[in-house]
Amino acid sequence: MQLSTKHLLGIRDLVPNDIQIILDTAAQFKEVLQRPIKKVPSLRDVTIVNLFYENSTRTRISFELAEKRLSADTINFTASGSSVKKGETLLDTVNNILSMKVDLVVMRHSASGAPHFLAKHIPAAIVNAGDGINEHPTQALLDAFSIREKLGTLQGKKIALLGDIMHSRVALSNIYLLKKMGAEVMVAGPPTLIPKYMQQAFDVHVEYDLKTALEWCDVANVLRIQLERQNQVLFSSLREYNLQYGVKRSLLDNLNKEIVIMHPGPINRGVELDSDVADSKQSIILQQVENGVAVRMAVLYLLAGGKTVQN
Repeated sequence: MQLSTKHLLGIRDLVPNDIQIILDTAAQFKEVLQRPIKKVPSLRDVTIVNLFYENSTRTRISFELAEKRLSADTINFTASGSSVKKGETLLDTVNNILSMKVDLVVMRHSASGAPHFLAKHIPAAIVNAGDGINEHPTQALLDAFSIREKLGTLQGKKIALLGDIMHSRVALSNIYLLKKMGAEVMVAGPPTLIPKYMQQAFDVHVEYDLKTALEWCDVANVLRIQLERQNQVLFSSLREYNLQYGVKRSLLDNLNKEIVIMHPGPINRGVELDSDVADSKQSIILQQVENGVAVRMAVLYLLAGGKTVQN
């Protein structure tokens, strides 16, 4: 089993078989993570640098843990404490790191396309851990893995992405992946947070009424409001947003079915998701976090040239 690409720059570049291979490999690594000794020697002698130019907690820790579980050597780089502050360019930074004989680069950057730029200039394999408002491929993969684990398949399932679609790289990666794997996709939220071209460009359903979206879907993947990426006022207040688009217990109780609730984190409790929903039995948010390690293990392992999971 081998991927058709050297890098993981985005879901857009993957074929359905690549996604299947990653999800199946992640299932094997999830079994490893259930053992008393959660470590395998699969990436011994492989050196990985985590290159984070943008703040991150869950994604960075998840990648670090995945690397340690695979016995890789890791280097952690954060722009805030580096020569970037002295004016060093992205390419110079990476070339300096590569001179230390690095095999894989896991990169998060605020500029869309930064990982693609690196992939053209350096020989190491690149994993995109989020670039601007473009893509966040490993989040989409772990979301898909979590849905498949819960519902058995992605084929034919109805997935609603709720909230700030305009500024969400998670939404874009999820749309690409779910469509490739045969799921139906709806985006829902305020008209000001859903780009006008969504339906035509991506062949997804668009809905502005939250209750209608929840009645339609099997899974609701709730996205946070990306206030840090908004340069204009797009809704009146967080309280107003919660009243109209917050997923509440009373709303779910009035549906004629039980749907699955997801969230990529961090959750703005009381804004897009109320606590009694986030912590309910319908929620698989903590499973998403757990599955993130297995999925990232699979991605790193496959890009490093792994063939079978070593025990």
